[in-house]
Amino acid sequence: MDTQVVNEIICRPVHPTKSIPSLTDDVTAGLFASVKQLPAKYFYDDRGSALFDRICDEPEYYPTRTEDALLESSARDIIASVAPARIIEFGSGMSRKIRHLFKACSELECYPTYVPFDVCDDVMIKSGEALTEKFAWLDVAPLSGDYTAGLGNLPVSGGQNLLMFLGGTIGNFTEEQGIAFLSEMRELMSSTDQLLLGADRLKDPDVLHAAYNDGAGITAAFNLNLLEVLNRELNANFDRANFEHYAFYNPAENQIEMHLVCMRDQEVHFDALQRSLTFKEGDAIRTEISRKFTRETLEAMLIRAGFEIRSHYESSAYPFSLALAAPS
Repeated sequence: MDTQVVNEIICRPVHPTKSIPSLTDDVTAGLFASVKQLPAKYFYDDRGSALFDRICDEPEYYPTRTEDALLESSARDIIASVAPARIIEFGSGMSRKIRHLFKACSELECYPTYVPFDVCDDVMIKSGEALTEKFAWLDVAPLSGDYTAGLGNLPVSGGQNLLMFLGGTIGNFTEEQGIAFLSEMRELMSSTDQLLLGADRLKDPDVLHAAYNDGAGITAAFNLNLLEVLNRELNANFDRANFEHYAFYNPAENQIEMHLVCMRDQEVHFDALQRSLTFKEGDAIRTEISRKFTRETLEAMLIRAGFEIRSHYESSAYPFSLALAAPS
């Protein structure tokens, strides 16, 4: 990946340290199997990313606004506690929520470097420019790469680092995957660094159901867009009209599951794979999980990954957690 410079904001590549399956690999392993599933990362082409932004504004989708309000109320305490020299945000996206921390930094005269870490250079540069216009003291130093591809090449300098993993994204990992990823983070950190982790909490199943089945149908369009990604990238011939969005809360696993359900028998061709796949009515592709935590299960996960809890900030109306943790 080439280094990109716009208005002196430079995206530096982070090279992977482990092999990550390609779309072809994931489709071969995930769709040509008795239990069909695909990783949620394939949602986020240009259209999928735009749809997700719209989901975040839907009245039923509480996680974004709940975490944003929680960050606003706890930002000053977090910055006072950590006094970071650098803030490294994994999966930074448009860097919207970070503004609360920078406001607190300004008030407390703490001036860290901001290090967003994501796959899209253009988005990080655009959001970085907007941040430096608002906070004249801010130095933005983006890292470009896939944080699931290994963190061994992630540059972590001296001084106190605050690592951030927000949005409840930890819930998209299985339990063991989540512990493994947090353990990888832990290996990067010195004894003075801290991690701020955002995680969604268990709540009324009706609230959870509504959040993933919004009345405007934006989440359904987001889910179904995955078929367009497969059509485009693998020359497949999925017909969206033959599938329905289905999301439900699985109480046995404490997680929301999103599926694409086949509504009629059909055969799908993948020209790029030179293979075909028969779908029967009722067959489903699981496209995402979103685990929901109690305070106890969230803290237990962090402890298993080698952390100790320093502070735990909680919202009440829609339970959500920000856990501040340090290497144990």
